[in-house]
Amino acid sequence: MMDREYRIVEIFETMQGEGYNTGMPSVFIRFGRCNLDCPWCDTNYNEFEMMTGQQILDEVHKYTARNIVITGGEPTIQRGIEELLQVLKAEGYYLAIETNGLKEVPVEIDYVATSPKRLYSKMYEKRHLSRADEVRIVVDGDIQEFCAQIEVLIPAKRYYLSPCEEDGGFNMLETISQLGKLNAERGEDKWSLSIQTHKLAGIE
Repeated sequence: MMDREYRIVEIFETMQGEGYNTGMPSVFIRFGRCNLDCPWCDTNYNEFEMMTGQQILDEVHKYTARNIVITGGEPTIQRGIEELLQVLKAEGYYLAIETNGLKEVPVEIDYVATSPKRLYSKMYEKRHLSRADEVRIVVDGDIQEFCAQIEVLIPAKRYYLSPCEEDGGFNMLETISQLGKLNAERGEDKWSLSIQTHKLAGIE
């Protein structure tokens, strides 16, 4: 079973830099390839190597963190990922996933963070996650209507807006302006701000 090969961009240990679990020591397993093509994506998901499940496990064992973040690219499009997750789960790891939310996640996942993409809003009308622990939407334009759409389509415990990074800078002013507008009539059920703190802290 562990002879199956997977497209791996990188495996590394750091702290979670965004969302509700910011600061949590984690091992990131970043898979190659994606079913979307966002112009501002900061991951070279088409540059990967093939690794067997056993090689992945051996690499994970080098680190001390017991929280694993499955990310990409898009991890839900990886063939046979359930087999790898079952082995990690059997070893007692806590499994989180970062996904664009177009497909359901494997049942082995403990925490679901999804980042639906406004550029592909029509796709989410046809298929999407049934639930998530947190939603993070990148402010890459006017996201008001899209956020309202995602609130209905993907129920979650927490919703976040994140600034978009382009040309080495973040559109922070636009992000907090849209956050204020989004929350103006929402009472207590408000969206929050999530920034990539790992980049500010100078860690991976």
